[in-house]
Amino acid sequence: MTGGASGATTPEGADQRKAVGAPRGGRDPFERSLVRRLQRQAPRAFEELVRTYQHRVFGLVYRMLGDRHEAEDVAQEVFLSVFRAIGRYRGDGRFQTWLFRIAANACRTRLRQLASRAAHRAEPLDSVEDVAGASANPPVAAQVAGPEAAAAGRRLEEAIQRELSALDEDQRLLIVLRDIEGLSYQEILAVTGLPEGTLKSRLHRARLALKERLRPYLS
Repeated sequence: MTGGASGATTPEGADQRKAVGAPRGGRDPFERSLVRRLQRQAPRAFEELVRTYQHRVFGLVYRMLGDRHEAEDVAQEVFLSVFRAIGRYRGDGRFQTWLFRIAANACRTRLRQLASRAAHRAEPLDSVEDVAGASANPPVAAQVAGPEAAAAGRRLEEAIQRELSALDEDQRLLIVLRDIEGLSYQEILAVTGLPEGTLKSRLHRARLALKERLRPYLS
């Protein structure tokens, strides 16, 4: 399975952006139908699962790991984990939220493994063209006109990934879920298990930390 990493914005104004991509909504009929077919192990259900969510999952995983090869490997593991665990999904919350929780846990596990091997090195985005359309928010370069402005947008996009990778994993996850993937606070609560007040305060601190790291690129 291949995919592209998510686009990103700076923290200010991210809450004004609406997410696009995989189906959204509290009781999405597509999600219900897909879950039923996965639970019955219907033909081609797994392929449809991957086709529908691969870009969103890869975007989340890539932003967390900062390494394309690791992200591809973990994204595949996520879909296999979903397939194996689909019988335990009871529909209490959105399927996509459940999927993102599995992906977030897989990222934490891989980050611990990488840290223990002292092998993790974050990489910048390969190119804006490679990652366009993977997440709820388009890449910076796609939002500006003209070759010079587009080149500046690509440099900022690479800086965002580099500085995002420098944050601790909890801060990184909150920014990815809220400001890049466009999840609601309720969805993020379901993914992380944090109390609402803790979530909002940690997200605020994470945004401040990222904004400070990006200051040299925005001046």
